[in-house]
Amino acid sequence: MSEERAKRKLSGILSADAVGYSRLMQEDEASTIRTLEDSKRLMSELIEQFKGRVVDAPGDNLLAEFASIVDATECAVKIQQKLKTRNADLPDNRRMEFRIGINLGDVVEEADRIYGDGVNIAARVESMAEPGGI
Repeated sequence: MSEERAKRKLSGILSADAVGYSRLMQEDEASTIRTLEDSKRLMSELIEQFKGRVVDAPGDNLLAEFASIVDATECAVKIQQKLKTRNADLPDNRRMEFRIGINLGDVVEEADRIYGDGVNIAARVESMAEPGGI
């Protein structure tokens, strides 16, 4: 009996997380959910434009994969620009900013999901970004 090898590949990984999500939810759940869904929709559209794909988007997180790290980086910049413009119309206490981390790394792909250190590093880098930063 032979073991099937996992499908490995090099990918540009983008990890995004909303800043202060718990506080926003405590203050106004309905508005926060609307803002989050609008933000995720905007990010998903841009990810598609930059030839990426959303792998997962649980809660206030989003994980995307790109064949090119350049596309991932340009997409992240455009996401932050668009979110900044959108936030300008909101009161300070209702603004939803995202931290974004990007990594070029080896991933294991299984059932349209990606796993591995490449993903973990992108998430760690994201946690070091300033709100609204990359």
